[in-house]
Amino acid sequence: MKYDYLIVGAGLYGAVFAHQAAKQGKKCLVIDKRNHIAGNIYTYECEGINVHQYGAHIFHTNNKSVWEYVNQFAEFNRYTNSPVANYKGEIYNMPFNMNTFNKMWGVITPAQAKAKIEQQRAEAGITEPKNLEEQAISLVGTDIYEKLVKGYTGKQWGRPCTELPAFIIKRLPVRFTYDNNYFNALYQGIPNGGYTQMVANMLGNVEVKLGIDYLENKAELDQLADKVVYTGPVDAYFDYRLGALQYRSVRFETEVLDTDNFQGNAVVNYTDSETPYTRIIEHKHFEFGTQEKTVISREYSAEWKPGDEPYYPVNDDKNSALFAQYKELADKEENVIFGGRLGEYKYYDMDKVIEVALAVAEKELNF
Repeated sequence: MKYDYLIVGAGLYGAVFAHQAAKQGKKCLVIDKRNHIAGNIYTYECEGINVHQYGAHIFHTNNKSVWEYVNQFAEFNRYTNSPVANYKGEIYNMPFNMNTFNKMWGVITPAQAKAKIEQQRAEAGITEPKNLEEQAISLVGTDIYEKLVKGYTGKQWGRPCTELPAFIIKRLPVRFTYDNNYFNALYQGIPNGGYTQMVANMLGNVEVKLGIDYLENKAELDQLADKVVYTGPVDAYFDYRLGALQYRSVRFETEVLDTDNFQGNAVVNYTDSETPYTRIIEHKHFEFGTQEKTVISREYSAEWKPGDEPYYPVNDDKNSALFAQYKELADKEENVIFGGRLGEYKYYDMDKVIEVALAVAEKELNF
């Protein structure tokens, strides 16, 4: 065996594990079927702007040890995630807060906003929310649901809100203050110089080979190392023998514009159902750019099919049950560690990926 660990995937999970293993003197080989490192947090430079190729990624965490860990590899700016919603030309603040409620209803105090939401919830006759629509109305009332949730969520998931589980919307912050900060996290920012450089610093001198498809060369690659850390889709690893897990995919239309400021914000969500894209990202605003040109990406949500990039696991009852069967198979695989968003079929924020990868590495490497 030439290596202690073959790490499949040069994204955040793989890079953290590789860094920790290398620190312990382990010899690692990191491979990725893409032609770049950093997975879905990959950024590249265009017109002096760091473009988030696979969509907006804002680092945020309440975990001080994770924050200190990433700050070894990058200096973070003070970017605060404050998206806005565009509903047919009307602009509303996100997350839903007193600025949103004031614009929607003219209310000024938290008591007035709560009374309005309670009135609309009662009029809708909802006591125990059974789906996303009922959950959203319970949280923010019918008006905000109709304008700012219904169309956007339907586009994002490709199905009506009445067919989506209630828990999806529970991640959505609602606050009765005039605070436009989307995250409640204590630590937040974007790495100066982009995420790719941060991941490159994590990988350090670890050997990396790109453009290699592990599953196409599995037998040969498995011979190279004592253990495999696999961060690809868990169902693909087992050749979909129990059936394919469902994902949502995303595609982007990116263009350079001959203006210094297209929309005045890094992220604008388009919440009506008629606009085909879910949002427009203006990348320069993540790093307070002053370049003469700008780069924007229109983001379209799509049903995943084989060959597409899987983004979001569809964690409904059916897929969760299927994943549980795949996990049983995974647990029986000797010398293979399954990790990350695809390996564990779980929606992970970046800080959680790092937290879990550090814990797994600590247990595996006994330090």
